[in-house]
Amino acid sequence: MRAERPKLQTQFADLKRGLSEVTDSEWENLPEVGNLTGKKRKKDLRERTYAVPDSIIAADRDRGALESTLDEKQQLHGGFVTPADGTLTNLVEIGQARDNLLSLKLDQISDSVAGSSSTIDPKGYLTDLNSVVLKSEAEIGDIKRARMLFDSLVKSNPKHAPGWIAAAAVEEHAGRIVAARKTIKMGCEHCPKSEDVWLEAARLHNNDDAKVILANAVQHVSQSVKIWLTAADLEHELKAKKRVLRKALEHIPNSVILWKKTISLETEPADALILLSRAVEVLPHSVELWLALARLETPERAKKVLNKARRAVPTSHEIWIAASRLVEQGAGPAEGEGAKPKAEREKELELVDVTMEMGVKELRKHQVMLTRDQWLNEAEKCEAEGSLRTCEAIIKATVAMDIEEEDRESTWVDDVESALGRGRIGTARAILSYALRVFPDKRSLWRRAADLEKTHGTRESLEAILAQAVKYCPQAEVLWLMAAKEKWVAGDVGGARDILEQAFVANPESEQIWLAAVKLEAENGEYAVARELLARARKVADTERIWMKSAVFERQQGQLQQALTTINAGLAKYPSFAKLHMMKGQVLTEAGDISAARAAYAAGVKACPKSVPLWVLASRLEEKDNKAIKARALLEKARLLNPKDETLWAESVYVEERNGGTAQAKAVLARGLQECPKSGLLYSISIWYEPRPARKARAVDALKKTQDDPRVICAVARVFWADGSIEKARQWFGRATTANGDNGDIWGWWWRFEKEQGTKEHQDAVLAKCVAAEPHHGPVWQSVAKDTSNAGRSIAQILELVAISLK
Repeated sequence: MRAERPKLQTQFADLKRGLSEVTDSEWENLPEVGNLTGKKRKKDLRERTYAVPDSIIAADRDRGALESTLDEKQQLHGGFVTPADGTLTNLVEIGQARDNLLSLKLDQISDSVAGSSSTIDPKGYLTDLNSVVLKSEAEIGDIKRARMLFDSLVKSNPKHAPGWIAAAAVEEHAGRIVAARKTIKMGCEHCPKSEDVWLEAARLHNNDDAKVILANAVQHVSQSVKIWLTAADLEHELKAKKRVLRKALEHIPNSVILWKKTISLETEPADALILLSRAVEVLPHSVELWLALARLETPERAKKVLNKARRAVPTSHEIWIAASRLVEQGAGPAEGEGAKPKAEREKELELVDVTMEMGVKELRKHQVMLTRDQWLNEAEKCEAEGSLRTCEAIIKATVAMDIEEEDRESTWVDDVESALGRGRIGTARAILSYALRVFPDKRSLWRRAADLEKTHGTRESLEAILAQAVKYCPQAEVLWLMAAKEKWVAGDVGGARDILEQAFVANPESEQIWLAAVKLEAENGEYAVARELLARARKVADTERIWMKSAVFERQQGQLQQALTTINAGLAKYPSFAKLHMMKGQVLTEAGDISAARAAYAAGVKACPKSVPLWVLASRLEEKDNKAIKARALLEKARLLNPKDETLWAESVYVEERNGGTAQAKAVLARGLQECPKSGLLYSISIWYEPRPARKARAVDALKKTQDDPRVICAVARVFWADGSIEKARQWFGRATTANGDNGDIWGWWWRFEKEQGTKEHQDAVLAKCVAAEPHHGPVWQSVAKDTSNAGRSIAQILELVAISLK
């Protein structure tokens, strides 16, 4: 058969194979298919012409002509008067009737009082417009298909409640609310045991009809809590709500939700108490109801209630926590009216710990094992609700659970940090207290506890912690110093002396304690005692820092010769201590002996070639003596010995600026940035060598290169200040001090800014932050703070002087 009638594909197979031999030029020369079909027969229609009919010509001729004759009807009836059943049409009366009708309609919608405002509710009108759903043909088709699908579903399975609900939802979506109600009514008839169908029917009807529907529903599904609650919500009067809920409790007495809802509607505590008493009889395993009943009872009766609850629900930790809180509450307030004696109150509060410890043991006995994190969360909840002693009791009983012995300290420190991060100070304090009882000799824990009390506690609590700390860690110098400082700050100089005397006994060779004692006496005007302490310290401790402080003390007292003698004695023992060489040069400079000062600096840089401040002081001495060339030479030598040091490059830039001009300073700065490409100090200087329009771009580049160096951030704040962007400048100053609060120069710039641009509130805020930060570094800050004329000045006074000195 295929041989007689082959397929077209087979007939043209050889021609297809021949297509592989067709060249590109032959393909391009193939004519288009459309040009071969009827090419000779068809012509362009635009080139053809047609004869115009006579009717078109005649109509065009008569288009502008005027009729000058009357037809037979017009001649018979008198011209243009047209008969209509013997009456004439009066167009004027028709116009007046139309005006009257429009006026009537306008009067109906006009305000009868004002006469100008419409009685149409604009909000309701817009709501009606929004409710009009314009459906596309596709949506209408989808609705029809869905309707057919669900119709088929409910017909094939009329007992399937979700099908009736979906069918009603389709009709509701289509805007046919009557059909939706009809559908859901049939669903209620076919599925009377489905609470969802009844609830959907109630939703689709108005309030009154919904009440009737739910009344029928409870006859079929009287055990449905949702239906009873919905029926109660439909009632607007409180008495009616109570009636519905009490009826519900008759059918479902074991529903905690219904009991809680019923009790919440009671306005009188006595009525609520009666209901709760009945509720715990019906539902003895409901912890919530027991706790609610205990809260409403008196303290004595509440104890009995909680004991019954504990026996009824021995696996509930909430009951034990509530019992502990009840004991804490019974101890009364620590201070104020009604406060008990401290000893009696502490004895009662010990029962909180006993109760919580007993509770944890009982829970373990009944195989109730809460995790450690869950107990910590419960402790934080107690703190949030004001039960600090219960919080502490939970920590004592559970914080050591599930921890390896070697991991206890690190785990507890992490717990403290987490609690502080969430603002739970009481929880953190309780964990630290427990950790210190386990590790009483850990300095780091005592230091952390002292910092916590300093930040969040009172002066009394801090002194108590420090007193315990130095008792358990007598070798911890920092704890002694903190305790003495707190006494001193509080104005108790005698107490500070006593603490330092005890510290001397425990640490006779402690440099820090000796210097703290000297500072205490010097700050209080006891200079002779301070001098004697320094002499004893040089014999007992004999450290290079004590020699330096001795020289500083004599220098501050104006005894330059004695200071020089002390420095020489110190250098004899510690020839490589750079600060003594610096002080010697400074003392000689103050005495006016430049050549001796030069020799002192020369000896210093020879003994301490890596001391950058010593090189800078030597350079400044030469510059002060009008020998800028020698100052440059010293700095170049210093840079060779200390490569990639930003301070030396910055000093070189300042020397060129003061003596050679801006161009030379920029050249040195460029060399410095090549050697120190990430220097925040040099980049902060470079911003001010740019023209004003280019400073912001330079600042952005500097922030990227230095990874947000605080000095660059301060420079950005100054740029905003110069441009008049006051708020932005204030924000950037804040960022700079947050990044490095120890740099006093940044605080000085911010203080100067607020003095010129800020209000009294802004100034007070900056001053308070600076005093709290206690800055110690910064070129200008150090030069002002260490000036002998500023000895004994407060941080606020130094800040004012720094702000004036900054350039």
